[in-house]
Amino acid sequence: MSTTPQRLQITAANPDPALLDLPWHIPLEGWPAETLAALPRGISRHIVRFARLSGRVIAIKEIGETVAYREYELLRQLRRLDVPSVEPVGVITGRRSPEGEPLEAVLITQHLQFSLPYRSLFSQSLRPDTATRLIDALAVLLVRLHLAGFYWGDVSLSNTLFRRDAETFAAYLVDAETGDLHERLTEGQRGYDLEVARVNIIGELMDLQAGEFLDEDVDAVAIGDALAVRYRDLWTALTEVESFSYGERWRVQARIDRLNDLGFDVGELDITTDVDGTTVRIQPKVVESGHYSRRLMRLTGLDVQENQARRLLNDLDEYRAATDRQMEDEAFVAHDWLTEIFEPAVRMVPKEMRGKLEPAQVFHELLDHRWFLSQQQHRDVPLQEVARSYVKNILPNRPDEQSILGVQPGDLRDQTESIPTIDGETLIG
Repeated sequence: MSTTPQRLQITAANPDPALLDLPWHIPLEGWPAETLAALPRGISRHIVRFARLSGRVIAIKEIGETVAYREYELLRQLRRLDVPSVEPVGVITGRRSPEGEPLEAVLITQHLQFSLPYRSLFSQSLRPDTATRLIDALAVLLVRLHLAGFYWGDVSLSNTLFRRDAETFAAYLVDAETGDLHERLTEGQRGYDLEVARVNIIGELMDLQAGEFLDEDVDAVAIGDALAVRYRDLWTALTEVESFSYGERWRVQARIDRLNDLGFDVGELDITTDVDGTTVRIQPKVVESGHYSRRLMRLTGLDVQENQARRLLNDLDEYRAATDRQMEDEAFVAHDWLTEIFEPAVRMVPKEMRGKLEPAQVFHELLDHRWFLSQQQHRDVPLQEVARSYVKNILPNRPDEQSILGVQPGDLRDQTESIPTIDGETLIG
């Protein structure tokens, strides 16, 4: 047997020497089990595997060398633009088998912790609105990509990862090989992306129905059409030109407030008046997502999803009112909330369970569980007591490295023990 040495070429912004220890001389499909991390994989036209590297998990995709470099650069640019996407680690070329046969290049990305491909979400029987929530998340992602000038080319659930974001999902682009970055997209490019998304989603949902993962009564075509409606509504809200009389200048702030409610900040407004000054026109010129998450980061240093941030900020506001500190500097109150409320509650999660959910999601579920217990017991249940109940009755049943939103007690099958109940009521936050 020939033992032709490999001449690996590693392209990475921050190369990890441990990459050299992985078995690059073996085709990815044949990698030994001890090297791999058992995580759910989505559908891909390429071979994809997860591997452990220096205490983290990476995703490895075998792909042509030219395409690998191109996708690597696109993902780097998307990260710089702060678009939700997987983090590129590097590209490895020059792989050869022990017999000297050339092997395909690989693109390496960081595994997005607590995320799942859509098929894993549907591997259990989920609530009927789960598909709709996935579509809403994908619509927001597509709008953000298009605002950044990114043409996807193959929009689908399969090319997206989903993470919990309070009661909704946040979507991340995971496959950019068909994409292209422009200064600005034309209406034709946006329309084509949207139609591809609609058709792909309908097909994917019908495939789930054929596999009995999605109820036959669910209208896949209507859900695909809903994506287009949600996208257009959001795009209009973020980009439309609005005209009003000079006496209605309050509408400028109303427009800003509306965009904030959608989770976007207005970096710059284009405000013009007509010749006689009786009509005002406004149009957002710079729109940035993450209004609530940025505010929470500024106040507490917590880096969380947008809807998680909204929920935590609501609890911070309640804490501020309960302690009668509305007139104090918000930053001081936020520090006390962080050290007296958030951190003690999250620390009550045992170390062996901290890989199940992100701290912000744990706190969100604690707030939901507090509401449930308070309703049941007709009293305000202290958060410390809520946390003990949550850690004992809820968190042990959460599967590690997974985030299945909307699971019903009887649908967990072999993945967990049955969910505890009190007087027949499920203890789900």
